[in-house]
Amino acid sequence: MTKSGIIAGAIAALLIGGGAAAFAIAWRPAISAIDPPPPQSFDPALVKRGRELAAIGNCSDCHTVRGGKDFAGGLPVPTPFGTVYSSNITPDADTGIGRWPEAAFRRAMRSGVNRDGQHLYPTFPYDHFTNVTDEDDQALYAYLMTREPVHAPARDNQLRFPLDQRFVIAGWKLLFLHRGTYRPDSSQSAKWNRGAYLVEGLAHCGSCHTPRNALGAERPDARFAGGDADNWDAYAINSQSPAPVPWDAQALSIYLRQGWQSDHGTARGPMAEVVSNLSQVKESDVHAIATYMADVFGVPSPERKRQGDEVLAQAKSPSPVALVDVSGAAIYAAACASCHESNRPLPYGGVNLALSTPISGPDPRNAANIVLSGVRAVEGERSPIMPGFASSMTDDQIVALLNYLRSRFSNQPAWTGVEKTVADARRTQTVFLQTSPGPQSAPADPAQRDKP
Repeated sequence: MTKSGIIAGAIAALLIGGGAAAFAIAWRPAISAIDPPPPQSFDPALVKRGRELAAIGNCSDCHTVRGGKDFAGGLPVPTPFGTVYSSNITPDADTGIGRWPEAAFRRAMRSGVNRDGQHLYPTFPYDHFTNVTDEDDQALYAYLMTREPVHAPARDNQLRFPLDQRFVIAGWKLLFLHRGTYRPDSSQSAKWNRGAYLVEGLAHCGSCHTPRNALGAERPDARFAGGDADNWDAYAINSQSPAPVPWDAQALSIYLRQGWQSDHGTARGPMAEVVSNLSQVKESDVHAIATYMADVFGVPSPERKRQGDEVLAQAKSPSPVALVDVSGAAIYAAACASCHESNRPLPYGGVNLALSTPISGPDPRNAANIVLSGVRAVEGERSPIMPGFASSMTDDQIVALLNYLRSRFSNQPAWTGVEKTVADARRTQTVFLQTSPGPQSAPADPAQRDKP
């Protein structure tokens, strides 16, 4: 054989070997379909437990399009690489998971592979769900398989090549999917360990609150250092938190349970959905999450504690009116002061804005979203309410208001790019309203939904 023939043969062998290796890495077998199990075949106690776990995982909000049927999928999830649509996880036999055996469900949770053997995009946070126990996966499966079946075919994802090819995700998993990484810490309390298990697993808090690298994976060197979620700033929830008053376990527990806390304000944006779901779970689990996260925040330094005490003291006495921006001050006096300076406690009065994280946060995005859309009352609950000003204020007026709020109620430097932030926030809100069929339908009574 000639030298060129030997080289060509070696290259062909390498290509064949590389292709075989890539196939072995990417290929996953299909799992045989089953007949949808009857709802009454599941233990009601297991279903009830699954409902609470699904609430902790915020499953309904990711798998339910606004105005659509529960868990029927179709929710667009924007990413830097395109848009991924959530899947139908109702027990519909044709378009949902009705023909999935429990083993297929567990594989999807642990490895991000569906029943047919296709790799799932990591917008489904299986990099966290891989930490969920077999027992909890079983309860989640029982809960989902007893929901109302909904015929809702999957929408085509809008991803650019080559990311529209699912086998590419196998390479992402080799780099970033670390299975079974959660280990209980014997030096910590049972409550702390329960909170760690939930936060690092089903609750997947890091998915929003941790920045991501160029390939869309969470950065392990910046855990809980802040991220993005649906055009909202997901604040740092560690020692870098921009909250004017440091968080502790008690404040976190109240906030996560009822959606507002007197020293920190009200949950808005995606976080409002999270706390709405957490209001349905056992208080002990919420306390456990708060205990673990308080440890992640860490004990505030003496200087940080002193600053927080000063903010609290100032919040209890009238603050002087700053005239840095006369137009902003006038808008605040006309539209905001009657609630935010009423001295009525939450939720009946507005939060003292000196305690507001959106005003002290690193950018004005969340504050702009709140001014535009307001805070809607929760039906049947004692909850904060605030009108939105999208239709009654121009962009220039909202910019002036935000600059005034920052200068008066925060000791942080002035924001930059406020004009662009407000324009982007209004455009995003307009697109959302135009593409949404209407308000989310009220969920059925949980007690009734859990009946097999």
